[in-house]
Amino acid sequence: MSEPEPTTPSANPRKVREGLVVSSKMDKTVVVAVTDRVRHRRYGKTLQRTRKLYAHDEANDAREGDRVRITETRPLSRQKRWRVIEVLERAR
Repeated sequence: MSEPEPTTPSANPRKVREGLVVSSKMDKTVVVAVTDRVRHRRYGKTLQRTRKLYAHDEANDAREGDRVRITETRPLSRQKRWRVIEVLERAR
C-alpha cells in the first residue's frame, strides 16, 4: 500500500467575510451586516441577501458605519461565531 498524502494544515479554511458594522453598543461585540449577491434560480435576477452576524471585537475599536473583515471562529457565545480581523474603512 502506498503512504497517504500529507494533508495541508488548513484542509478546510475558515470563512472570511466583509461587512458594515450596524451596531457597536455591546462590550467587545459588534453586529456586522454582510451582503451577498445571489442570482435567482429561475429568473436569473441578481438579488442582495443581507445577514447580520455577531462578531467578537477584542479591542473595541470598530464603530457603527465602519467596513470590517471578519472570520469564522469557534462559538464564543450563543450567537457569536465570528471575530473581527481588521477595520478596512472608518466611517466618515
